[in-house]
Amino acid sequence: MTVAYPHKFRNALGAREILEQVVRDREIHTITINRYRYSEQRSCKDLTDLIELLDGKPAELVRDLSRHISDEARHASWLTELLIDLGVSVGRPPGVLYINEFERLLDSDQKDPTKDRDDFIISSLAAINVTEKRGCEYFSAHIHALKKAPQTEENIKIRETIEKIFPEEAGHVRWGNRWLAQIAAQSPEHRQKVEQARRKYVAIEQAAFESGMDIMLGAELRRVSNLVDIANTMPMWERPQYLMEHLPQALLSPELQMTRIDVAQRAWERDPQSFMEKFVPMFLNGMKGIENKGSKKTA
Repeated sequence: MTVAYPHKFRNALGAREILEQVVRDREIHTITINRYRYSEQRSCKDLTDLIELLDGKPAELVRDLSRHISDEARHASWLTELLIDLGVSVGRPPGVLYINEFERLLDSDQKDPTKDRDDFIISSLAAINVTEKRGCEYFSAHIHALKKAPQTEENIKIRETIEKIFPEEAGHVRWGNRWLAQIAAQSPEHRQKVEQARRKYVAIEQAAFESGMDIMLGAELRRVSNLVDIANTMPMWERPQYLMEHLPQALLSPELQMTRIDVAQRAWERDPQSFMEKFVPMFLNGMKGIENKGSKKTA
């Protein structure tokens, strides 16, 4: 069975490269930790919703998901306490949020267990599995970056908190792999469904991840390109409906525009000269990502 791993940001920046930059800037660093907190907290709600949709069947999965919620709630609590101890906000993080984008990119069938219970369970497990893998990748990279960073009291405290969370997140990945492998072993049809779900949710997760990172010029067109990648993992007859449902938000996202304004304002207030010399050229260079992606597809 195929094992799916998260891809780099725009096929260029890996988690370690990103986190090594993040830990050098306290504001960005604490916002990143707050994003972790938000995702862990939000996953408790999403997993609870999933348990309610399953309505007690299968009981073993409901039991495992209940334990999963307990883990995520503990992680959210640890991160909340850390942020409060650091004297920073525990409100909604600024910007386009990964977990919100992931949910937005789901298709309506993934949220309805009445159509096909097996398909619903496979889709739910594949979605959980791929997001947990991204979390593991980033927690591992964050720990690595903090070990290389100056060993201040604050950095040590952050690293120790993430080190408590990381093993449990890795356990969630192994749990998801086991469940999907067990389902795939039931029949060739189940194996095919699991493989298709893996491909689909890898594409959805990558699109959500890039949406949360990419605010540069041309981000809207890159979002559309990612939508096409997602649609291409679906049966032919499902693709037009999915694209029509999601294209408006990709092209006309108020949240993306507000994030651009907020980031530009923060950059200007911190260092007007750096804003003109670094931020503006970086923003305009966003169009190169479209050209590069297009050239790879036609190559």
